[in-house]
Amino acid sequence: MTEQLEQILSQLTQSDTAVIQQATAQLKQAFKDPAIIPALCAVMTGSQNPQIRQSAAVMLRMRVKKHWKKISPDHRESLKAVVLQAFTQESEHTVRHSLSQLSAVLVKHETPDRWPALLQLLNQSTNSNNPQDRQVGLLLLSKVVESNPEPFKPHYRQLLQLFGTVLEDLDNPTALYYCILTLTAITAYTGSEEMNLMRSLIPKLIVALKHLIKADQEKASEAMEVFDELMESEVSIIVPSITDIVHFCLEVCADTTLSDSVRVKALNCIASLIRLKSKTVLKQKLLLPILQTIFPVLSASPKPGEEDPEDEEDNDDDATDNENPKHCAAQIIDTMALHMPPEKLFQHLMPLARACLASENPYERKGGLMCLAVVAEGCADHIRTKLLSSMLQTVCQSLSDSNQVVRSAGLFALGQFSEHLQPDVSKYCSELMPLLLGYMSHLNQAKVGHVTKAFYALENFMENLGEEIAPYLPTLMETMLSALNNAETLKIKELAVSAISAIANAAKGLLVPYFPPVIESLKRFLTATTEEMRALQTQALDTLSVLARTIGNDVFSPLAAECVQLGLNLTQSIDDPDLRRCTYGLYSAVSTVSPDCLTPHLTAITNVMQLALKSTEGVMAHLEEDKAFVLLDDDDEDENDNEDDDKSIDITLDDEPEIDVSDVARFSVENAYIDEKEDACDALGEIAFNTGAAFQPFLESSFQQVFEMTDFPHDDVRRAAFGAIGQFCRAQHKVWKENPSEANHQALQKLLNVVLPCYVGAVRTDRERQVVMSVLEAMNDVVKTCQEEALKTPGRLQEICHAIRDVLKKKTACQDCESDDADDEEAEYDAMLLEFAGEGIPLLASAVPADTFAPYLNDLLPLILNKAKPSCTVADRSFSMGTLGEILQALVSVPGGRPLAARLANRLLPVLVAGVRDSDAEVRNNSVFGLGSLAQAAGPLVVTDFPMMLSLFSNMLVKETDLRVIDNLCAALCRMIGSNVDAIPLEQVVPALVNCLPLKEDMEENKTVYSCLAMLYTHSPALIVSQMKPIVAASSQVLGSKEVDPETQNTISMLLREFAQRHSTEFQCAVILLPAEQQAKLSVAVTAS
Repeated sequence: MTEQLEQILSQLTQSDTAVIQQATAQLKQAFKDPAIIPALCAVMTGSQNPQIRQSAAVMLRMRVKKHWKKISPDHRESLKAVVLQAFTQESEHTVRHSLSQLSAVLVKHETPDRWPALLQLLNQSTNSNNPQDRQVGLLLLSKVVESNPEPFKPHYRQLLQLFGTVLEDLDNPTALYYCILTLTAITAYTGSEEMNLMRSLIPKLIVALKHLIKADQEKASEAMEVFDELMESEVSIIVPSITDIVHFCLEVCADTTLSDSVRVKALNCIASLIRLKSKTVLKQKLLLPILQTIFPVLSASPKPGEEDPEDEEDNDDDATDNENPKHCAAQIIDTMALHMPPEKLFQHLMPLARACLASENPYERKGGLMCLAVVAEGCADHIRTKLLSSMLQTVCQSLSDSNQVVRSAGLFALGQFSEHLQPDVSKYCSELMPLLLGYMSHLNQAKVGHVTKAFYALENFMENLGEEIAPYLPTLMETMLSALNNAETLKIKELAVSAISAIANAAKGLLVPYFPPVIESLKRFLTATTEEMRALQTQALDTLSVLARTIGNDVFSPLAAECVQLGLNLTQSIDDPDLRRCTYGLYSAVSTVSPDCLTPHLTAITNVMQLALKSTEGVMAHLEEDKAFVLLDDDDEDENDNEDDDKSIDITLDDEPEIDVSDVARFSVENAYIDEKEDACDALGEIAFNTGAAFQPFLESSFQQVFEMTDFPHDDVRRAAFGAIGQFCRAQHKVWKENPSEANHQALQKLLNVVLPCYVGAVRTDRERQVVMSVLEAMNDVVKTCQEEALKTPGRLQEICHAIRDVLKKKTACQDCESDDADDEEAEYDAMLLEFAGEGIPLLASAVPADTFAPYLNDLLPLILNKAKPSCTVADRSFSMGTLGEILQALVSVPGGRPLAARLANRLLPVLVAGVRDSDAEVRNNSVFGLGSLAQAAGPLVVTDFPMMLSLFSNMLVKETDLRVIDNLCAALCRMIGSNVDAIPLEQVVPALVNCLPLKEDMEENKTVYSCLAMLYTHSPALIVSQMKPIVAASSQVLGSKEVDPETQNTISMLLREFAQRHSTEFQCAVILLPAEQQAKLSVAVTAS
């Protein structure tokens, strides 16, 4: 059989198709013979043709992988022996490579301890004095260990000692390469006993990589993944060598003679180190050297005749290759902004950025603008409070630069500022909108790439303007509607459709006059069937969803059912993940307007979304071998062991293989499918909540699919899944409240008992900070909605409190907990994480009796008070005061809250009083709120402190200039009056209070103020009547305001009616002093029944 098999394999290498087909048929027949294994072994060791030897090795590997159970024990043993014999006698690298892969598959079935000959061969070859033998031994070692690292664990120490020797063999780059691959494979499995040995290898590893880069950049690029693995698995191994690693990476990325892939690896390594160990990077004084090295990369000019990918006119944003050094340099600055204290970063960053911005070279000016753009997200507070005006001026000036490359970067920066520096950036509306509209009007529509960047800046800026957009609305809508009807390219139409969604977000009801022509255009796009219209259709769906949420229910409701049907028709007729994703958003939006329209279609809608979550479509496996040919094996080990099935073997030279995970180096997922999963989670959660009882038949299956996504590798999908499972809990709670049956209650508890432990686990173990923020936010929403129901299970309250405590102590996986110094400056996003955790404390306090919560509060309070010290950052002090105030406010309404608040008074009063005197307005504001809440919660029990508090507030009212703080002073005085009216000198306090009305910024506190005035009118009518003029004048400005809730509006109206009916003369005197518009509002209020 051996000769016949060799002949068949030889025919498979021919170029004649007929010969190949005949050989394939013969081979299928041969594979039915149990003697195929010995025959392949004989060919693999005996053929003179290396290509045939390799073919035999690959076929054996596929056979072993698929049919190990069917191979007899004798054949297994002889195969193991033959493989090693073939390996030792083989001289061709390609054949050796295939033999090592065959050995790797065997190791998956036969652990190394059951194959002593393999260990013996590895030991001999890797320790040989012959460099070639060592190289070959390390090839075999890397393949067998990569395939199954764990069984080799008993040999790790020996392997690490071997690596220490091999890494010094600098003249043998191939040995270095295989050695580093093996080290990479075992890193995730090493334990504390190997830690010191691993650490000692890092300096040698760096030297070895330097030599490998000189010898073979492609192999070096792959070998550098060892750093990723070390950081991912056990970052503490590399901490002692961080300085050396950073300097090595900087050396590599600065060398423009090296390939992009090696430089990108080095840059990505630096970004990861900053993300995981920013404090060490700062402590080792590496920030400045990193910036000095990456700025030239960021601002480098492209090669003559070329452009940066993002500046190419035909560039499709989605297709831009992000793996270039310039992009990675910008990402490093972005990562610094997200993970380092802004003061420390800007001290070194701004001089370099300014030098770039002042340069004659347009690419250096572009680099400076890109730098300003990427720091906006991570350092938003710092920029908003200290640098916004000057940075905006720089960016606006760049829009008149003579070079389009610079103008494009300026537009990108303006878009980033608009996205991340709200609400402050919108205050520049009167300067920026005319500038942007003027820029748009002079654009060359043929340069679609640049037009796209201008739209990006305009959209991001408009989206948050609110009613400030009104003066520009006619010009904007005329421009956009003209583009929808007349633009020559579909891309310009798509941009106009997208811009309309941004305008709708700002204008809301102001857009109603333009709604009919917009809808007409959208319908035209959405009913098109050609492939070229797909991107425009997708955008049209997104815009339709935004209109559903913003234009007003009465305007959109008549279209709701038609929109749902439109979405279903599109997903049935077009298989496109982006399009499906946008239909999910549309269903979600419709559920907020007209949930009943979704009810008849919930089966179809939930089916398509659950399928999207289950789907592995778009997942690509990157095979780690380059096969000369591939064996397709359709037999899936059927239970009947039917070896005679005609379909059992298919041989081909060109087809893609069936994929076995052991062949896969890595998986990647197309972005569109990731986005689809994310949006499916978001939509299922929102639809479940909005449709309530109608969603019940789909809740369990939807929950199961979404819950599986909480382990998904991609951050955005996990974030959406965590949010959605919380929405399911809130949906079930709503259903139970509407129909309080035992079954509904049990269903709620069942969900909560899965979701809340999942949240607690994710807070501790998820390594992505923004995912953990989302989990904390979702957990807070569940506790806020479900109240005591969320905390019924014994131990649940403790679990959540301990998770919050771990965040405040910086002990979770997503926090760099290297430093114990509480006064350390921190990145803004680190402070945001603490804020999300802190927001959970008052929610828990309001969900259970005070005595139940008291022990946990005692545990958490020192961590909150710790951040109130004068040496802490403004963000920390503000967080501390705000959290204390919210906790005290929660105690106002729970059983036992008053005595607990009184017990806390001695600890909290000095802290809050110090906060009232803080130099920062937000800290003062939160402290005033805290003092008012303490007075309200503890009431008569802290009456002895009232004179001190009143004196403090009185002095503040005279000196304070911040409008929000003055609003909160008014509210705090009202809380004091409400909690113990007899302890307040009303004749002095009330006129001072009324004199500050109406409230200017904190509109929510109108509820506190007017409830107090209504109560005082009952308690001391003469006093309130004496203040009627200022009260009526203030009320006239509050009535009808969208920022004041209906309950407060009603309280004001009732008070005014009392004035009009019982004190008509004084009331008329007060009204007549007001402008006609306000008189009319008052007239409506007092005549309404």
